[in-house]
Amino acid sequence: MPRPEVLERIQTAEQDADDIVADAEQAREERLAEARQRADEIRQEAEERATELKEERLAEAREQIEAERERIIEEGDAEREQLRATAEANADAAVEYALDQFEEAVDAQT
Repeated sequence: MPRPEVLERIQTAEQDADDIVADAEQAREERLAEARQRADEIRQEAEERATELKEERLAEAREQIEAERERIIEEGDAEREQLRATAEANADAAVEYALDQFEEAVDAQT
């Protein structure tokens, strides 16, 4: 094979190699861009899901707190009624005791 043909074939092969490398670099850049875009989408989806979960948990916690609050109020109301009933039942005895103490104090002074 004559030298000019060999040189031309070498140059053609080098050009083909350069084209292959350029195509590979372009494909790599495209894949990287796609991967970055997909990563951003995944991150955004994860953030949205995390926000949803946080809101769900907050709502559940609020419901539990409200239920506990209602239970405590009911217990307090029941205890207040029990104390009121006990106080009313003891009112006559307390008045009688106070009168006895007063009479003793008056008798002690005379």
